[in-house]
Amino acid sequence: MHTVNIELDFGAEKDNSSLYGRLDRTLKVIEETLGIETSIRGSKVFLNGPEDAVRKAEKFIQEYYSINSDGYTLSPEDVKFALKTIGEASPELDLKTGADPASLKNLFLSNVPVSSKNKFIVPRSETQKKYIDEIRAHDMVFGIGPAGTGKTYLAMAMAINALLKKEVSRIVLARPAVEAGEKLGFLPGDISEKVNPYLRPLYDALFDMMQQEKAYHLIETGVIEIAPLAFMRGRTLNDSFIILDEAQNTTSEQMKMYLTRLGFNSKTVITGDITQIDLPGDKISGLIEAERILKGIKDISIVYFSEKDVVRHTLVQKIIKAYDKYGKSRDNKR
Repeated sequence: MHTVNIELDFGAEKDNSSLYGRLDRTLKVIEETLGIETSIRGSKVFLNGPEDAVRKAEKFIQEYYSINSDGYTLSPEDVKFALKTIGEASPELDLKTGADPASLKNLFLSNVPVSSKNKFIVPRSETQKKYIDEIRAHDMVFGIGPAGTGKTYLAMAMAINALLKKEVSRIVLARPAVEAGEKLGFLPGDISEKVNPYLRPLYDALFDMMQQEKAYHLIETGVIEIAPLAFMRGRTLNDSFIILDEAQNTTSEQMKMYLTRLGFNSKTVITGDITQIDLPGDKISGLIEAERILKGIKDISIVYFSEKDVVRHTLVQKIIKAYDKYGKSRDNKR
């Protein structure tokens, strides 16, 4: 067994209560992941366990503290992902990139699609990493899988990144306004107020990555457009990054209409969950049909997510698995 203590220089003028709280949560994740014991006393962190694991934890904590000192924060999920990725990194990568593959800073700072509001947005699974790579490499990408797998969130991050890098001049976010149990005509308000609840998840993702004042300014000036899918008809979208969310609720006609809006220097990501279709029983999902029709086209990429890629509360992963199991047993009884 090996013991190490790390002295952290908090600084006399700094309020350390929030850092203490984050560090305490991080140490719990490190204990679970690396199988060591940790504790904090004053400005010292104590580590005890197998030497290799303690050395990894020591380096990780020092870099974690440095990142926090720069104003960035890592969630417990980010910490789990980082520990796993750094632990699996091959030292041979050093010769190719000149970067330390076991470096927390290198992991986040070199792979973040967009960094805003002092938080990192990075893929947290192999499928999510593939999804990011496919969006970079293709002008049309489908992300198909259950809720909570980051399909829309990562697509939004890539869109904002493309806008900040001036690779596109605008972002268009679209969603079908499916009448899930209620007729739009019976809802109060004008058309904008009627469809706004359907678009709320897109606003939520946008505000999570960008300051609301800046986001609203970009929306007001038309640089970012959030609209129901029906508003896409008759348009050609050039120099744009376009995201179609909840695509499983498009009809065959709507999906064809949407896919033919793509103009020059534009990129589109289509996301959906084919197990959550809210269309009437006599309507074919445009997403399922497009998946069949377009699967063989070389320049179109389709990425499939599973419950293993869920990045919400751990219970969400278990719920998805339970429903999948129930659905299969019900199908077998028929």
